[in-house]
Amino acid sequence: MTGSPNGWDSLTPPDPTALRAALVTEATRLGFASIGIAPADAAPQAGARLRQWLAAGRHGDMLWMADSAERRASPQGLWPEVRSVIMLGTSYAPGLDPLRHAGHPDTGVISVYALGSDYHDVIKKRLKALARWLVAAAPGNELKVFVDTAPVMEKALAEAAGLGWQGKHTNIVSRDHGSWLFLGAIYTTLDLPADTRHRDRCGTCTRCQTACPTNAFPAPYQLDARRCISYLTIEHKGPIPAEFRHAIGNRIYGCDDCLAACPWNRFAQAARDMAFAPRAELTAPALAASVAPLRHDTDPVIAEAAGWALAQLAATDPA
Repeated sequence: MTGSPNGWDSLTPPDPTALRAALVTEATRLGFASIGIAPADAAPQAGARLRQWLAAGRHGDMLWMADSAERRASPQGLWPEVRSVIMLGTSYAPGLDPLRHAGHPDTGVISVYALGSDYHDVIKKRLKALARWLVAAAPGNELKVFVDTAPVMEKALAEAAGLGWQGKHTNIVSRDHGSWLFLGAIYTTLDLPADTRHRDRCGTCTRCQTACPTNAFPAPYQLDARRCISYLTIEHKGPIPAEFRHAIGNRIYGCDDCLAACPWNRFAQAARDMAFAPRAELTAPALAASVAPLRHDTDPVIAEAAGWALAQLAATDPA
Protein backbone atom coordinates (compact mmCIF):
# COMPACT_ATOMS: atom_id res chain seq x y z
CA MET A 1 0.00 0.00 0.00
CA THR A 2 1.51 3.29 -1.05
CA GLY A 3 -1.25 5.75 -0.34
CA SER A 4 -4.13 6.67 1.94
CA PRO A 5 -7.67 7.95 1.24
CA ASN A 6 -6.23 11.46 1.35
CA GLY A 7 -3.21 10.85 -0.80
CA TRP A 8 -0.71 10.59 2.07
CA ASP A 9 2.26 8.30 1.68
CA SER A 10 1.54 5.31 3.94
CA LEU A 11 5.25 5.11 4.84
CA THR A 12 5.17 8.62 6.32
CA PRO A 13 2.88 9.29 9.30
CA PRO A 14 0.28 11.92 8.34
CA ASP A 15 0.39 15.30 9.99
CA PRO A 16 -1.87 14.99 13.09
CA THR A 17 -3.62 18.30 12.44
CA ALA A 18 -4.35 17.44 8.82
CA LEU A 19 -5.46 13.96 9.83
CA ARG A 20 -7.84 15.38 12.41
CA ALA A 21 -9.38 17.77 9.87
CA ALA A 22 -9.88 14.93 7.40
CA LEU A 23 -11.35 12.77 10.15
CA VAL A 24 -13.96 15.42 10.94
CA THR A 25 -14.89 15.66 7.26
CA GLU A 26 -15.28 11.89 6.95
CA ALA A 27 -17.31 11.62 10.15
CA THR A 28 -19.69 14.28 8.90
CA ARG A 29 -20.03 12.48 5.57
CA LEU A 30 -20.98 9.29 7.40
CA GLY A 31 -23.79 11.05 9.23
CA PHE A 32 -22.33 11.99 12.60
CA ALA A 33 -23.60 15.32 13.93
CA SER A 34 -20.63 16.10 16.15
CA ILE A 35 -17.11 14.87 16.79
CA GLY A 36 -14.46 15.63 19.39
CA ILE A 37 -11.17 14.18 20.54
CA ALA A 38 -9.79 13.76 24.06
CA PRO A 39 -6.62 12.24 25.47
CA ALA A 40 -7.28 8.84 27.01
CA ASP A 41 -6.66 10.24 30.50
CA ALA A 42 -8.90 13.30 30.08
CA ALA A 43 -11.65 12.23 32.51
CA PRO A 44 -9.82 11.12 35.68
CA GLN A 45 -12.74 12.05 37.94
CA ALA A 46 -15.14 9.67 36.16
CA GLY A 47 -13.85 6.57 37.90
CA ALA A 48 -14.23 8.06 41.39
CA ARG A 49 -17.78 9.20 40.64
CA LEU A 50 -18.65 5.75 39.31
CA ARG A 51 -17.36 4.07 42.46
CA GLN A 52 -19.34 6.46 44.69
CA TRP A 53 -22.50 5.79 42.68
CA LEU A 54 -22.03 2.04 42.95
CA ALA A 55 -21.23 2.22 46.67
CA ALA A 56 -24.52 4.03 47.25
CA GLY A 57 -26.37 1.21 45.46
CA ARG A 58 -27.87 3.60 42.94
CA HIS A 59 -27.27 1.18 40.07
CA GLY A 60 -30.08 -1.07 41.30
CA ASP A 61 -30.23 -4.42 39.48
CA MET A 62 -27.58 -3.42 36.94
CA LEU A 63 -24.99 -5.72 38.48
CA TRP A 64 -22.91 -5.62 35.32
CA MET A 65 -22.08 -2.00 36.17
CA ALA A 66 -20.32 -3.17 39.32
CA ASP A 67 -18.78 -6.21 37.64
CA SER A 68 -17.11 -4.03 34.99
CA ALA A 69 -16.32 -1.04 37.22
CA GLU A 70 -12.53 -1.21 37.00
CA ARG A 71 -12.54 -1.57 33.22
CA ARG A 72 -15.18 1.15 32.92
CA ALA A 73 -13.42 3.64 35.21
CA SER A 74 -10.93 4.77 32.53
CA PRO A 75 -10.15 4.02 28.88
CA GLN A 76 -6.79 2.53 29.91
CA GLY A 77 -8.59 0.20 32.29
CA LEU A 78 -10.31 -1.36 29.31
CA TRP A 79 -7.41 -1.10 26.86
CA PRO A 80 -4.00 -0.01 28.21
CA GLU A 81 -2.65 0.91 24.76
CA VAL A 82 -5.24 3.61 24.00
CA ARG A 83 -3.82 7.11 23.51
CA SER A 84 -6.76 9.13 22.16
CA VAL A 85 -10.52 8.83 22.36
CA ILE A 86 -12.63 9.99 19.43
CA MET A 87 -16.17 10.75 20.60
CA LEU A 88 -18.99 11.00 18.10
CA GLY A 89 -22.55 12.23 18.50
CA THR A 90 -25.59 11.45 16.39
CA SER A 91 -28.71 13.58 16.78
CA TYR A 92 -32.07 11.95 17.36
CA ALA A 93 -33.88 15.18 18.23
CA PRO A 94 -37.62 14.55 17.87
CA GLY A 95 -39.83 16.43 15.45
CA LEU A 96 -42.83 16.11 17.78
CA ASP A 97 -43.22 16.98 21.46
CA PRO A 98 -42.12 13.89 23.43
CA LEU A 99 -44.68 14.78 26.12
CA ARG A 100 -47.67 15.12 23.79
CA HIS A 101 -49.40 12.00 25.19
CA ALA A 102 -49.02 12.98 28.84
CA GLY A 103 -52.75 13.70 29.17
CA HIS A 104 -53.90 10.58 27.34
CA PRO A 105 -53.78 7.63 29.74
CA ASP A 106 -55.10 5.20 27.12
CA THR A 107 -52.09 5.86 24.84
CA GLY A 108 -48.72 4.29 25.58
CA VAL A 109 -45.56 6.39 25.64
CA ILE A 110 -42.28 4.99 24.33
CA SER A 111 -39.03 6.88 24.75
CA VAL A 112 -37.92 8.85 21.70
CA TYR A 113 -34.67 6.91 21.36
CA ALA A 114 -36.56 3.62 20.85
CA LEU A 115 -39.04 4.80 18.22
CA GLY A 116 -36.73 4.35 15.23
CA SER A 117 -34.16 1.76 14.21
CA ASP A 118 -31.93 0.24 16.89
CA TYR A 119 -29.26 2.87 17.41
CA HIS A 120 -26.70 0.26 18.41
CA ASP A 121 -26.81 -1.27 14.93
CA VAL A 122 -26.93 2.03 13.04
CA ILE A 123 -24.12 3.74 14.93
CA LYS A 124 -21.90 0.65 15.16
CA LYS A 125 -22.02 0.36 11.35
CA ARG A 126 -20.97 4.00 10.96
CA LEU A 127 -18.25 3.69 13.59
CA LYS A 128 -16.79 0.69 11.80
CA ALA A 129 -16.83 2.59 8.49
CA LEU A 130 -14.99 5.51 10.11
CA ALA A 131 -12.56 3.10 11.75
CA ARG A 132 -11.74 1.50 8.38
CA TRP A 133 -11.12 4.96 6.95
CA LEU A 134 -8.81 5.84 9.85
CA VAL A 135 -6.81 2.63 9.49
CA ALA A 136 -6.32 3.37 5.80
CA ALA A 137 -5.46 7.02 6.49
CA ALA A 138 -2.97 6.21 9.25
CA PRO A 139 -1.65 2.68 8.67
CA GLY A 140 -0.25 0.95 11.73
CA ASN A 141 -2.61 2.51 14.25
CA GLU A 142 -4.80 0.20 16.30
CA LEU A 143 -8.33 1.03 17.35
CA LYS A 144 -11.55 -0.24 18.90
CA VAL A 145 -15.13 0.98 18.44
CA PHE A 146 -17.83 1.13 21.10
CA VAL A 147 -21.48 2.10 21.30
CA ASP A 148 -23.24 1.88 24.65
CA THR A 149 -22.86 -1.83 25.44
CA ALA A 150 -19.13 -1.79 26.35
CA PRO A 151 -17.71 -0.58 29.70
CA VAL A 152 -17.05 2.96 28.49
CA MET A 153 -17.84 6.23 30.30
CA GLU A 154 -19.26 7.82 27.17
CA LYS A 155 -20.76 10.90 28.79
CA ALA A 156 -17.67 11.90 30.76
CA LEU A 157 -15.51 11.37 27.69
CA ALA A 158 -17.93 13.30 25.46
CA GLU A 159 -17.65 16.25 27.83
CA ALA A 160 -13.86 15.99 27.82
CA ALA A 161 -13.90 15.89 24.01
CA GLY A 162 -16.03 19.04 23.78
CA LEU A 163 -19.29 17.55 22.46
CA GLY A 164 -21.24 19.04 25.33
CA TRP A 165 -21.46 18.84 29.09
CA GLN A 166 -23.07 16.44 31.53
CA GLY A 167 -26.18 18.25 32.61
CA LYS A 168 -27.93 18.09 35.94
CA HIS A 169 -29.93 15.16 34.55
CA THR A 170 -26.52 13.41 34.09
CA ASN A 171 -26.91 13.16 30.30
CA ILE A 172 -24.94 15.07 27.69
CA VAL A 173 -26.31 18.47 26.71
CA SER A 174 -25.18 20.04 23.46
CA ARG A 175 -25.53 23.70 22.52
CA ASP A 176 -26.54 22.58 19.02
CA HIS A 177 -28.48 19.36 19.66
CA GLY A 178 -29.91 19.80 23.14
CA SER A 179 -30.25 16.61 25.16
CA TRP A 180 -30.76 14.42 22.10
CA LEU A 181 -27.42 12.81 21.21
CA PHE A 182 -26.52 9.16 20.77
CA LEU A 183 -22.85 8.65 21.64
CA GLY A 184 -20.22 6.40 20.11
CA ALA A 185 -16.50 6.09 20.77
CA ILE A 186 -13.36 5.08 18.95
CA TYR A 187 -10.29 4.27 21.04
CA THR A 188 -7.05 4.60 19.08
CA THR A 189 -3.31 4.30 19.64
CA LEU A 190 -2.81 7.53 17.69
CA ASP A 191 -1.88 10.76 19.46
CA LEU A 192 -4.40 13.17 17.96
CA PRO A 193 -4.86 16.89 18.69
CA ALA A 194 -7.40 17.22 21.49
CA ASP A 195 -10.45 19.46 21.64
CA THR A 196 -11.21 21.74 24.58
CA ARG A 197 -13.37 20.34 27.35
CA HIS A 198 -16.88 21.80 27.23
CA ARG A 199 -17.79 23.91 30.23
CA ASP A 200 -21.03 23.44 32.14
CA ARG A 201 -23.80 25.76 30.93
CA CYS A 202 -26.69 24.57 33.14
CA GLY A 203 -26.36 27.63 35.37
CA THR A 204 -29.14 27.91 37.95
CA CYS A 205 -31.67 25.98 35.85
CA THR A 206 -33.37 23.05 37.60
CA ARG A 207 -36.07 22.20 35.06
CA CYS A 208 -34.86 18.64 34.52
CA GLN A 209 -34.81 18.05 38.27
CA THR A 210 -38.36 19.23 38.88
CA ALA A 211 -39.68 17.48 35.75
CA CYS A 212 -38.85 13.99 37.04
CA PRO A 213 -42.11 12.23 38.04
CA THR A 214 -40.37 9.91 40.53
CA ASN A 215 -37.79 12.26 42.07
CA ALA A 216 -34.89 10.21 40.73
CA PHE A 217 -32.35 13.02 41.28
CA PRO A 218 -31.18 13.17 44.91
CA ALA A 219 -29.14 16.22 43.92
CA PRO A 220 -28.11 17.97 40.69
CA TYR A 221 -25.77 15.79 38.59
CA GLN A 222 -26.76 12.69 40.58
CA LEU A 223 -29.17 9.96 39.46
CA ASP A 224 -30.66 7.19 41.55
CA ALA A 225 -31.50 4.62 38.88
CA ARG A 226 -33.74 2.75 41.32
CA ARG A 227 -36.23 5.63 41.07
CA CYS A 228 -35.81 6.32 37.35
CA ILE A 229 -38.68 5.34 35.05
CA SER A 230 -36.29 4.43 32.24
CA TYR A 231 -34.56 1.98 34.55
CA LEU A 232 -37.80 0.65 36.00
CA THR A 233 -39.41 -0.02 32.60
CA ILE A 234 -36.31 -1.31 30.78
CA GLU A 235 -33.51 -2.57 33.03
CA HIS A 236 -35.38 -3.64 36.16
CA LYS A 237 -36.40 -7.30 35.93
CA GLY A 238 -38.76 -7.55 38.88
CA PRO A 239 -42.16 -6.00 39.67
CA ILE A 240 -42.22 -2.21 39.66
CA PRO A 241 -42.40 -0.98 43.27
CA ALA A 242 -45.90 0.18 44.18
CA GLU A 243 -44.69 3.66 45.15
CA PHE A 244 -43.78 4.44 41.53
CA ARG A 245 -46.70 2.92 39.64
CA HIS A 246 -48.98 5.95 39.66
CA ALA A 247 -46.13 8.26 38.63
CA ILE A 248 -45.18 6.00 35.73
CA GLY A 249 -48.63 6.47 34.26
CA ASN A 250 -48.80 5.54 30.57
CA ARG A 251 -45.04 5.25 30.04
CA ILE A 252 -44.39 1.70 28.87
CA TYR A 253 -40.76 1.89 27.72
CA GLY A 254 -38.45 4.57 29.01
CA CYS A 255 -39.08 8.19 29.92
CA ASP A 256 -38.01 11.50 28.35
CA ASP A 257 -39.34 13.98 30.88
CA CYS A 258 -35.98 15.25 32.15
CA LEU A 259 -34.50 15.41 28.65
CA ALA A 260 -37.53 17.19 27.18
CA ALA A 261 -37.49 19.81 29.95
CA CYS A 262 -34.01 21.07 29.02
CA PRO A 263 -34.17 24.65 27.61
CA TRP A 264 -31.17 23.96 25.36
CA ASN A 265 -33.48 21.81 23.23
CA ARG A 266 -34.81 24.98 21.62
CA PHE A 267 -31.63 25.15 19.55
CA ALA A 268 -31.94 21.56 18.32
CA GLN A 269 -33.36 20.93 14.88
CA ALA A 270 -35.37 17.76 14.36
CA ALA A 271 -33.05 14.96 13.28
CA ARG A 272 -33.10 14.39 9.53
CA ASP A 273 -31.59 10.93 9.82
CA MET A 274 -34.23 8.56 8.45
CA ALA A 275 -32.72 5.68 10.44
CA PHE A 276 -34.25 7.25 13.54
CA ALA A 277 -37.59 8.25 12.03
CA PRO A 278 -40.38 7.04 14.34
CA ARG A 279 -42.09 3.81 13.36
CA ALA A 280 -45.80 4.53 12.93
CA GLU A 281 -46.94 1.66 15.15
CA LEU A 282 -44.88 3.00 18.07
CA THR A 283 -45.84 6.67 18.02
CA ALA A 284 -49.20 6.22 19.80
CA PRO A 285 -49.81 2.57 20.78
CA ALA A 286 -53.20 1.85 22.32
CA LEU A 287 -52.54 0.47 25.79
CA ALA A 288 -55.69 -1.66 26.00
CA ALA A 289 -54.91 -3.43 22.71
CA SER A 290 -51.36 -4.08 23.87
CA VAL A 291 -52.35 -5.43 27.27
CA ALA A 292 -55.49 -7.42 26.39
CA PRO A 293 -53.71 -10.56 25.07
CA LEU A 294 -51.83 -10.86 28.38
CA ARG A 295 -55.14 -11.39 30.20
CA HIS A 296 -54.96 -15.00 29.01
CA ASP A 297 -51.28 -15.58 29.76
CA THR A 298 -50.42 -18.96 31.26
CA ASP A 299 -48.59 -17.22 34.10
CA PRO A 300 -51.32 -16.32 36.62
CA VAL A 301 -49.33 -13.36 37.93
CA ILE A 302 -49.11 -11.81 34.45
CA ALA A 303 -52.77 -12.58 33.73
CA GLU A 304 -53.87 -10.98 36.99
CA ALA A 305 -51.70 -7.90 36.40
CA ALA A 306 -53.11 -7.53 32.88
CA GLY A 307 -56.65 -7.74 34.25
CA TRP A 308 -55.86 -5.05 36.80
CA ALA A 309 -54.32 -2.81 34.12
CA LEU A 310 -57.34 -3.18 31.83
CA ALA A 311 -59.63 -2.27 34.70
CA GLN A 312 -57.57 0.86 35.40
CA LEU A 313 -57.71 1.84 31.73
CA ALA A 314 -61.47 1.37 31.69
CA ALA A 315 -61.78 3.58 34.77
CA THR A 316 -59.90 6.41 33.04
CA ASP A 317 -61.82 6.13 29.75
CA PRO A 318 -63.71 9.43 29.33
CA ALA A 319 -66.35 7.61 27.28
